Parts: sequence; structure tokens; C-alpha cells
Amino acid sequence: MRVVVAPDCFTGTLTARQAAAAMAAGWSAWAPDDEVTPVALSDGGPGFVDALAGSLPGQLLTVTVGGPTGQPTPATVLLVEAGDDPSGLRSAYVESAQACGSHLVPAAERDPGAATSYGVGELLLVALEEGAQRVVVGLGGSVTVDGGAGLLAALGVAATGADLAHGPRGLAGLPVDGLGGLHAARERFAGVELVAASDVDVPLLGRHGAVHGFARQKGATAEQLPGLEAVMTAWASAVVEAAGHAGAPDPGRLVALPGAGAAGGLGFGLLALGAVRRSGAEAVTAAVRLAERLDGADLVLTGEGSFDWQSLRGKVVAGVAHVAGGLGVPVVVVAGQVAVGRRELAVAGVESAYAVADTPEQVAASLAAPAAALSARTERVARTWHR
Repeated sequence: MRVVVAPDCFTGTLTARQAAAAMAAGWSAWAPDDEVTPVALSDGGPGFVDALAGSLPGQLLTVTVGGPTGQPTPATVLLVEAGDDPSGLRSAYVESAQACGSHLVPAAERDPGAATSYGVGELLLVALEEGAQRVVVGLGGSVTVDGGAGLLAALGVAATGADLAHGPRGLAGLPVDGLGGLHAARERFAGVELVAASDVDVPLLGRHGAVHGFARQKGATAEQLPGLEAVMTAWASAVVEAAGHAGAPDPGRLVALPGAGAAGGLGFGLLALGAVRRSGAEAVTAAVRLAERLDGADLVLTGEGSFDWQSLRGKVVAGVAHVAGGLGVPVVVVAGQVAVGRRELAVAGVESAYAVADTPEQVAASLAAPAAALSARTERVARTWHR
């Protein structure tokens, strides 16, 4: 058999590359003569650059940028030459979580009113300095809710009576006509294809937006949400006003565009610069040429830490199922835990899903040795699916 193993990371335990290796080893333990190809994937969140670096021949630049609380933070930019990138352009891949991810701030110390996306803007500057013709920014896993204000500040955007670089608290009192420098920031990306690759397609404001949809998991209390939403609303008005003066077509639509609320509103900041939004999983599957790898395969294994309803909306499993479905390749999921029913699996184009751990004891054992547990579960899956 020809088997392609194409998982996302198992958050907190295994990177996508480690997960792919463990699953491949498990399958090969049962069927050593099969051709097994591991391919690490990502939906744009943590592990985005690492997953791509496993498939794309390119140069990894290590830099230091400001983290979400201003602390120096190491990050990487993956540069891929035009001849090696499926787009045909000299491309830079940037992971926002490396500069403002939740893993950079202990849970007890998270302050959504002060966390900034400034470091992401610094990563974009590195990409421009390296002559990138295309910049793909993976969005996800952020600890910020600043609407991309920090990102724009790093690119030279400033405000009257407000501080864009230090989180939502610095935006209080921002007048609607108080932004300057957005036109110059947009000009820096003239002729550059800017892509916001996110796993969610939510707008900036409202019930499912950056604040009400995600701020609680970044440390905000229920009492803080109305204030954060008010600040975000005022910020959105100021950006729309400035974007109109900067020549952005139909700037009023930026707030409601799918993906504007991704990564605490980082999507909004990128859209204001002229970016286009794309599903993170689709961007990665295209970059690693997953369709070519699946052509002629007998089976594809994919997975992630928790396979639930969110997995079927813009996540890696959905992306793999979409590509595989067009080629008639069966899809099987191996995940840490599974919370998706058979009917949902069928609608998503997934044949079966298997959990590494079901009981509390199994969960504890898998967390203690995640690679071994994933490999062992995949070996048992191979017994069912090998032919």
C-alpha cells in the first residue's frame, strides 16, 4: 500500500513533524513493506513555519522580535525561492504565534488589555527586507486582542493621543480621525502578495468576533468583554477612516470580512494593509503540494490533539479531507481524543476516526509518552486498514 501520513500538531505534546513520524512508525511496525510518506501540516497556528520547513526547501532566518509583553522573543522566517515555491514567487512564511502566542505568557500573567502584536509587524519587516514577493502570515494561537494595532505600529502607523504598541488599553480615547501612516504602510506592500492564513473566518466585531469569541481564553474576564469590544469598535472606525484616505477599496467592509477577527484581530490589521484571507489549512496543503503526494495513494492518515466539531471548519482534518476527496483517497483520523459522530464523519468525507486515549488512565499514559502512544494506536489502526 501507499499511505500518506499528514497530521497537524498535537497541541502541547507533539509538533506536526513529530506526530507524522510517530504515526508513520506505527503503521510501518505492522506493515513494514508499505510505502509510507509523512507530511507535517498546520492550520496557520503554532507550528506553521515548522510544518512548512519540513516540506519546502528554503532558508530559515532566526530573528529576535518583541513578544506580547514586550520581552525579546526568538522567531523564524522561512524564505523560499520562487523556483521552489508553488506560487512561483519568492515567498516568506511567518508565524504570528511565535511573536504573540499564548504559550509565551503564563496563564496567571495574561493581560489582554496590554498584550501586543508588535512583534508580528517586525517579522513582516524582515520578510520585506529579504525581498519577499509574497508573504504568508499564519494566524492562530495568539494571546492578543489588539486588532492588529501593534502590528501596524511596527510598520510606522501612529495615532494622536493613543499608543498602538502596547495593547487595547493604549487605544482608549483614540479619535476616529487619529491614525496616520497607514497609506505609507500599505505602500510598503505594493507589489507584494500578502496572505492572512487563518483557521477561523470570523469578523472583527460582534458575538463571534475577536473579543466575544476568543478573549476569555486569553485571560479576559466576563466583566472586561464590553470594554474590550468598545475599544475594538473605536479602533475599527479609526482604521476604516484611515484606510479610506489611503485609497483602500470599500474600506468599510474590512470589519466584517471573514478572518478579520482571527488571532485577536490580527487578521483585521493585515486586511487593512491589503492582504487577502485564505484558510490556513488550504494554504499549507497547497504549499506542500499535498494533492501531488496523494495522487495514487491508497490511504491518508491525518489527525490532531482533539478531533471535534471545530476540526471540520477550516482545520487540518477538513483540509486533508477536501484534497483527498477530489482524488478518491480514503481518509482516516487518529487523534488524541475524538468527539465527532459517524454522521458528521461521513459529511466531512472521513471514513473513520480513532482516539489515542478514551479513559482518564489512558489520557494520563498518553501524555506521559505521547509519541509512543500515538505510534501504538496507529499500529492498531493499520491492522484494520492494511490490505
